[in-house]
Amino acid sequence: MSIDGWLAAATGDFMDGFRYPLLGMAVALVFTLVLTPLARKLALAQGAVDDPTRDDRRVHKEPTPRWGGMAIFGGVALALLVVLPLAYPHSPFPPYLLGILGIGAVIVVMGAVDDLKQLSAKWQLLYLLGAGVAIQFFYDSVGRVKIQGIETPFFASEQQWTAFGVWAVPITAVYIFVITKTMDTIDGIDGLAAGIAAIAASTLSIIATYEGQPRVALVAAATAGASIGFLRYNYNPAKVFMGTGGAQFLGFVLASLSIVGALKTAAALAILVPLLVFAVPLFDAMTVVFRRIASRQPISQADKRHLHHQLLQRGLSQRQAVWILYAVAVALCGALITIMRVYG
Repeated sequence: MSIDGWLAAATGDFMDGFRYPLLGMAVALVFTLVLTPLARKLALAQGAVDDPTRDDRRVHKEPTPRWGGMAIFGGVALALLVVLPLAYPHSPFPPYLLGILGIGAVIVVMGAVDDLKQLSAKWQLLYLLGAGVAIQFFYDSVGRVKIQGIETPFFASEQQWTAFGVWAVPITAVYIFVITKTMDTIDGIDGLAAGIAAIAASTLSIIATYEGQPRVALVAAATAGASIGFLRYNYNPAKVFMGTGGAQFLGFVLASLSIVGALKTAAALAILVPLLVFAVPLFDAMTVVFRRIASRQPISQADKRHLHHQLLQRGLSQRQAVWILYAVAVALCGALITIMRVYG
C-alpha cells in the first residue's frame, strides 16, 4: 500500500487535507524530542547558559542552558526532509521554502552568537531586516514571501487592488522584523514562546488547509510539532531555553508563512490573520514600547513591563501566567478560524 493509501486508511475521509500536515507535526515533534537534550548538552559545554543573577527581570532561579532553538530548527528541517518528498515527490522544495530554511538557519546561528556575546540591538535589527529582505528573492509560481499590495476598502463589496511597487520590499521586511522580534521579546517565562508559537503555527496550518495551500499547511504544522516537542523540556520548570535563535527562528518562519498563506485569503480577512494569530506577542510589544516611551526610556531597554511580568507581579505562578496567555491566544485564533470558515 502507498503512503497516501496508508494515511487515508489510518485517518479516514474526515481528515482529508490534514493527513500530511499531521504527519509533519508528528515527525517534527519526535525529532525535537530527540534533539533537545543534545542541544542542551552542547549549550552547557560551550557556556551558553542563562544566569538569573545577571539582571532582576529574569524569573528563573537556576542557571539554565540555552540553544534549544537548534533542536527546534532541526526538528522542523528534518520533518520537512522526510514528509515533503512523500507529499510532493516531483517538487518537494520550492524556492521560498528553501529560503525560509536557509535564512532560518542563519538566524539560529546569529541567535546562538547573541546568547554567548550579547549582540547589540542594532546588530539584531540589521540581520533581521536583512533576513526580511533576502527571503523575498526566493520565489517561483508556487509561492513568494512578499506583501505585494492590498485591496481597499477592506470590508466593502467592491474593492480595488493597490500595489505597493518598490515599497513592497521594505514593507515586507519590516513586517517580518516586527513579528520575529515580538516572538523573541515574549520569551520571558518557561514555555510561553513555544506554546504561543505552537498555537499560531497550528492556526496557520488550519487556515492554509482550508484555503487550498497544503504545502504551507504542512510547514506550519511541522513548526507546531517542533514547538510542542520542545515544550517537553521548556515547560516550567524549564530544563533548557530556546534562546534568541529559537525565538527568532519561530517568529521568522511564522511571519513568512503568514504572508504566503494570506495571499489566497479574502482581502478583508487577510488583514485579520496577523492581528489575531500574533495578537498576544504584538499586544505585548506595543504596550511595552508605549510604556517605555512614556517613561522616556530607550525602547530597546529590557525591563519588567511585559504581560507575563505583570501577571507574575499580581501573584500568579509561571504556569498560571502561561496558561492565561495560552487561553487568550487560543480564543483569538479560534475566532479567526471561525470567521474565515463563515465568511471566507
